[in-house]
Amino acid sequence: MKLLTIAASFDQEITDRNMDNRSDIWRGVDTIKARFIDLSDKVWGMPEVCYTEARSAAEHLAELRHQGFRITENVAGIPTALMGEWGEGGPVIAFMGEYDALPGLSQEAGVAEHRPVETGGHGHGCGHNLLGSAALLAATAAKDWLAENKVPGRVRYYGCPAEEGGAAKAFMVRSGAFEDADIAITWHPHSFWEVAVTPSLANTRADFIFTGRTSHAAASPHLGRSALDAVELMNVGVNYMREHMPSDARVHYALLDTGGIAPNVVQAHARVRYSIRARDLPGMNELVGRVSKIADGAALMTETKVEMKIISAVSNILPNTPLEQALHRVMEELGPPHFDDADKGFATQIRSTLSDKDIASVYYAIGMEPTDRPLADFLVPLDAKRNPLVGSTDVGDVSWVVPTVQVHAPTVAIGTPFHTWQVVAQGKSPHAHKAMVQAAKAMAGIGIKALTEPELIKAAKADLARRTAKTPYVCPLPDHVAPPLDMSVV
Repeated sequence: MKLLTIAASFDQEITDRNMDNRSDIWRGVDTIKARFIDLSDKVWGMPEVCYTEARSAAEHLAELRHQGFRITENVAGIPTALMGEWGEGGPVIAFMGEYDALPGLSQEAGVAEHRPVETGGHGHGCGHNLLGSAALLAATAAKDWLAENKVPGRVRYYGCPAEEGGAAKAFMVRSGAFEDADIAITWHPHSFWEVAVTPSLANTRADFIFTGRTSHAAASPHLGRSALDAVELMNVGVNYMREHMPSDARVHYALLDTGGIAPNVVQAHARVRYSIRARDLPGMNELVGRVSKIADGAALMTETKVEMKIISAVSNILPNTPLEQALHRVMEELGPPHFDDADKGFATQIRSTLSDKDIASVYYAIGMEPTDRPLADFLVPLDAKRNPLVGSTDVGDVSWVVPTVQVHAPTVAIGTPFHTWQVVAQGKSPHAHKAMVQAAKAMAGIGIKALTEPELIKAAKADLARRTAKTPYVCPLPDHVAPPLDMSVV
């Protein structure tokens, strides 16, 4: 009986693989996938945060050269931003990848317990090692398909750093890097297999730098003017504002400089970084103005000076109905990744480290009741009643100038919160590799569909034109703001 079960399982695996390889483009992905899985694992092993991704970018650059792409480096004046292009004439299909990590999330791979590799070290807590590698895999497979079938068109891979708060794509859009692209395709690691239709929030990150006057805190406190007091008052003011702002807006902060470690010295300098999010750009700009007024008030109360310095800003994502519908059909035909018992076993171990609320939360986001599935083996309906968990991404700025569509693929056990050690622990797992390859197949599939069906590109552009007719794109970054290449150096 056991042998029969094993044989049946093997036969099913063969059937699943064959179903995934019904098209030339999907077979092309499988032919070359090993190099890109290796690339993903390499990047996982060299986690680098916003604008410091020198080694990760170099790995992507080397693979682009190996694959015969024409290379553009230093895109938008960003040393770790790059672009590879292949082909001539025809439409331009853009595949967007990322490779930045997060601070403080160092973690061993393949273990279901918190076990940092380096205390305080970085880690790929959002799965961008997988994201960039799968996007480059899709671009390469699409390039190979164009070459084999002698179809006119250009394939581009955009290596985009600093998605985690650095807004690199917004700077790249502002520089004109996407001006002639016809459609843009990307993906993100996730709990589910679905077209990404979740809205995102526009977001500004700004530093508020307070300057006061130092003095002896006991002997002459009246002579000092505390920058730290100003920061604390600002935080109190923003906290009161939270009751009086739109319910879907978000404001968070991080203290960067508290003025030193001596409590007997009045702190002459202090710095706080705010992340200000709202549903759309006008709402965000209004909220930024209100936070700025609170900072001015805190400075007035403490007789200090304040400087507001915008670090980055991103737009909300514009959906694109024709591309989303076409991608859903591709993902439906392709099917979800095929996970085996070993994949499900490790995912079950990870699930044991999660709370019931973690798991319920992601199911709530797609309008489903929780199940016992450790990994998602189903496609979320395009019209599912969603209760979105909103965040921000610089993909938003691309979506305002190029019709854009995104894949979500189940690289993690269902319910795994992102920006956690659990994501890092799963970053080199076989189930994550399977999901990234399936994401690459979906992206390559919609890319070839666009290249061979001009009406799809036409409909996608018409949808974008309709959405921006009354509110054209205005870059949320002030003209004088340069890429914050040192934002990770505090």
